[in-house]
Amino acid sequence: MTARPAVAYLDHAAATPPRPEALEAMAAVEADGFANASGSHRLAREARRAVEEARDLVAGFVGARPSEVVFTSGGTESDNLAVLGTLTERTGALEPVGAVCSAIEHAAVLAPMRAAARGAARLLGVGAVKLTEVGATPEGMIDLDALALALGPDTALVSVMTANNEVGTVQPIDAVAGLVRARAPRALLHTDAVQAAPYLDLAEVVGPCDLIALSAHKLGGPKGVGALVVRAPHRVAPILHGGGQEHERRSGTHNVAGIVGFAAALAALDAEREAEAARVGRLRDAFADAVLASVPDTTESAPRRATLPGHCHLRFARVEQEELLMLLDRGGVYASAGSACASGAVEPSHVLLAMGLDPLEARGGVRFTLGRTTTEAEVLGAVGVVADAVARLRA
Repeated sequence: MTARPAVAYLDHAAATPPRPEALEAMAAVEADGFANASGSHRLAREARRAVEEARDLVAGFVGARPSEVVFTSGGTESDNLAVLGTLTERTGALEPVGAVCSAIEHAAVLAPMRAAARGAARLLGVGAVKLTEVGATPEGMIDLDALALALGPDTALVSVMTANNEVGTVQPIDAVAGLVRARAPRALLHTDAVQAAPYLDLAEVVGPCDLIALSAHKLGGPKGVGALVVRAPHRVAPILHGGGQEHERRSGTHNVAGIVGFAAALAALDAEREAEAARVGRLRDAFADAVLASVPDTTESAPRRATLPGHCHLRFARVEQEELLMLLDRGGVYASAGSACASGAVEPSHVLLAMGLDPLEARGGVRFTLGRTTTEAEVLGAVGVVADAVARLRA
């Protein structure tokens, strides 16, 4: 193995380094704005004002009204609230309603969808649900023909992510929305926009969606905070009960510092998004080209023209991803097998399987994701570590 290089953090899709603007905003709140935003005294009112200013900023980022923004603990809760909250509102005790999602969704969507379909969410008030999971094309896009067949007048909820968290493919939200409006006019359209937020103009891309999930730590904000946009006049039933915060949609004491840090990260991101997307895309291309040139029998899992600029998903023939990730770690290159929630799992990626790959092919896949702090030196140093690690495993 070559000498350990400077650390190359290539796992931005799992968590991004916090932005200085977010850290500064959070520190100020923790020092002076510690009061409970639900209280009535002056300090509480100041904390509540900070939350509402952050709500205004998040709403503007996605092209929504402030009253449509529900603060949550992150992307997983936002997705669960969208799925279970919608199905609770729209199901009854009689005929089952339809729910449709892509087979490449994050587990935060697939798990509550499946729980609702098998009756495990009955205590929340979810009635009978018939779930259809729509497959993907070999390029990692939702199969629109199959989606059209899955939709019908009884469909209550459709969930298609804005961009896939593993291979990075940007999904055709406009086309999806057109099919939903034409074939399932009663359905709400939910999108997990967690991965897309750092790179896409969400106010434009997710305009047709009724429910939009965000997470702060994917874009330079803190962990443990996110948001769900619920466009009026639609409603979601709460999945957390208590003090009735967030207009009865999500109970729990507000994470004021996290919410303010989330908004500060969004503001900084919005100011540089286009330039940063171009820079990261150039680095991603340089990394992918160099690895493909230096490591035989390596395949890109999705075409770059269809992916987010920071995503590079590669499959290495005759290599097990767990062993490769271990060698990369030792060499100072930090990557992942896919969703951070599945770290340590030995099962092949459900995303790659949905794209038509066999389990053996899927087991050689590694996700490298670049971001705001990625440098050319990191990328160049990582290439040699990857090539050396693969060669050792194949030997």
